[in-house]
Amino acid sequence: MPRGPHFSDSQATLFDLDEARVQPAAARKAPELPSYIRDHRARLRERFMIGGADALPDYEMLELVLFRAIPRRDVKPLARALLDHFGDFNTVLSAPAIRLRDISGVGDAVVTELKIIEAAAHRLARAKVLHKPIVSSWDALLDYCQAAMAHQDIEQFRVLFLDRKNVIIADEAQARGTVDHVPVYPREVVKRALDLNASALILVHNHPSGDPTPSAADIDMTAQIRTAAEAMDIVLHDHLVIGKSRELSFRSEGLL
Repeated sequence: MPRGPHFSDSQATLFDLDEARVQPAAARKAPELPSYIRDHRARLRERFMIGGADALPDYEMLELVLFRAIPRRDVKPLARALLDHFGDFNTVLSAPAIRLRDISGVGDAVVTELKIIEAAAHRLARAKVLHKPIVSSWDALLDYCQAAMAHQDIEQFRVLFLDRKNVIIADEAQARGTVDHVPVYPREVVKRALDLNASALILVHNHPSGDPTPSAADIDMTAQIRTAAEAMDIVLHDHLVIGKSRELSFRSEGLL
């Protein structure tokens, strides 16, 4: 009979070691969660499904988000560390990735989950205002601007473009700046409005300081855009300045 390959004792030992290295990668089961963590996660999910977000404080809502990113560890300490550092659930979600990674325990998986939730929230809020008349969706518009801009750590300038029926046809970020300044070019704003065949504009920018009180530069820039827009028969409806917890309307304040 033909004989199979022969291995010396030393060769057999090396072969067994190689097998041991290969087998765990293919067949080893991930360690199970301790029962107290499994039970805690099940209770949180159940409370959320029954009572919604109002049934959970910020740290527990954050735990729910972190469950997917860190499936094999208690995430309660990390949730509390994030809230202690950033202040609230919304600020955690909107924090820049580089600042999130300053927190021990935050890696790529956690950053990705947080940014997915943030992007989903923005998209949902945006869907409530885009292609809808502002008369019937003004509160939703303010909610969207707050969600998208209130927690940004640098200034951002957006323009909402409206048609003749005051339906929002486009929402575009025009510029990003520094913590207290964003460059805006009135000619470019009006040119884009003409490209979109827009009949009216709403300007929006945020103040990372949290105080929405307009600066002299804000007032001057708004006047320049209004003048340029009127020359092309385009109406400037309002300029909203978004702070941390409230917004300011130029029109309501008599600045337009």
